[in-house]
Amino acid sequence: MPEGKDQEKTEPATPKRREDSRKKGQVAQSREIPSALVLLSSLGVLFFSGSWMFWSLSDFMGGIFRNIGSLHDLQGVSLHSFLLEIFKHVFSVLMPLMSAVLIGGIIANLLQIGFLFTGEPLIPKLSKLNPLEGIKRLFSLKSLVELVKSLFKLLFVGFIAFLMIRGELENIPSLMQMSIGETLSFIARVSFKICFYTCLTLIVLAALDYAFQRWQHEKGMRMTKQEVKDEFKQREGDPAVKARVKSIQREMAQRRMMESVPKADVVITNPTSLAVALKYDAKAMMAPQIIAKGAGLIAERIKDLARDNGVPLVEHKPLAQTLFKVVEIGGFIPANLYRAVAEILAYVYGLRAAKSNYV
Repeated sequence: MPEGKDQEKTEPATPKRREDSRKKGQVAQSREIPSALVLLSSLGVLFFSGSWMFWSLSDFMGGIFRNIGSLHDLQGVSLHSFLLEIFKHVFSVLMPLMSAVLIGGIIANLLQIGFLFTGEPLIPKLSKLNPLEGIKRLFSLKSLVELVKSLFKLLFVGFIAFLMIRGELENIPSLMQMSIGETLSFIARVSFKICFYTCLTLIVLAALDYAFQRWQHEKGMRMTKQEVKDEFKQREGDPAVKARVKSIQREMAQRRMMESVPKADVVITNPTSLAVALKYDAKAMMAPQIIAKGAGLIAERIKDLARDNGVPLVEHKPLAQTLFKVVEIGGFIPANLYRAVAEILAYVYGLRAAKSNYV
């Protein structure tokens, strides 16, 4: 089976792959959606306030031309104030349109990718300065697709504009009999109509382009089976390493358990396959505690340590089996076993007392 990059990318992108790609600014995004929304918002502003903007600028410019004879007297501070006043007035008139363009662009991007801020695309890379890489990108399939899309959009939008203008050709001769205001009104109406239908066309093209961009992005995000396995190892850890860590942890736990066996008061055995070490301190414990237990070889090791350190071994098969199954290491025995354990401890304490009296 091929390994690594020789495999086909048949697996969908994992959540981690998507998150890493998003942090790098690699997201499905269509440039047509911002264009369509910016044009639509601009048309909305011009529809509702275009007349006010036009007459406001006309009156302001008319005032300047009417007083153009006095402009030669402006010097220094007066000229600066005059230019500043022009800027303020033009800015106040165009402010609704500029705000609409800005808000439309922001909303278009938020609708596509949500809130995303990353400086990854701004980081300088030597590969971007490589002329050969630039030529490859210029003549790549992606560039060809973008060129075809741009030509199609240009032809489609141009065709829509042509149809709108052709529908108004019969009204053009009558413009010679209209006043300047009526002529400007006709031009504005036709221009708005062309822009409106162009905007509708761009919205349809933007939706199709976004679907294509998303499909292309998902295709580029696909992973090979080996990449999925490698990512799982990175996220969860190599199974072999995890097994080794667990083995070491078990060994350390067994070592600590064995070190506590000499402190036990008694070791209850099966007698051959189980061993459970108990300790009880009436002043510090509410009940006897299991400090070590094991089966098989571990049980034999516990019994050997108990013999070497003078800890009594008591054979009690049912009790050993119950304690081994029910109580974990470090746990206290349940109340229903108090009597059985108390009898064994009493027996052990009796042996200790007899031994001390004998000595």
